[in-house]
Amino acid sequence: MSASLIYLLLRQILQLLTQLARDGGAKDVELLVLRHQVAVLRRQVHRPDPRPADRVLLAALSRLLPRARWSAFFVTPATLLRWHRQLLARHWT
Repeated sequence: MSASLIYLLLRQILQLLTQLARDGGAKDVELLVLRHQVAVLRRQVHRPDPRPADRVLLAALSRLLPRARWSAFFVTPATLLRWHRQLLARHWT
């Protein structure tokens, strides 16, 4: 399966989970982001080097969070948007 298909499926699943827990949805997504980032950082010694699967997950989660909460990510918002554009570009090529 291609990364873009996995990304779309993951995004739909996460969106469904967020809708099920409507009152604390953004908070729960932010916790998922933070937990995943901690797991990524534990694999690293120096500078974080997320794997493609990590990038897909973080890009999908960023779409579920309001931009005001993007400070939870260990990368800049521009990096998240670049990863998202790359995923979409791969889908349409």
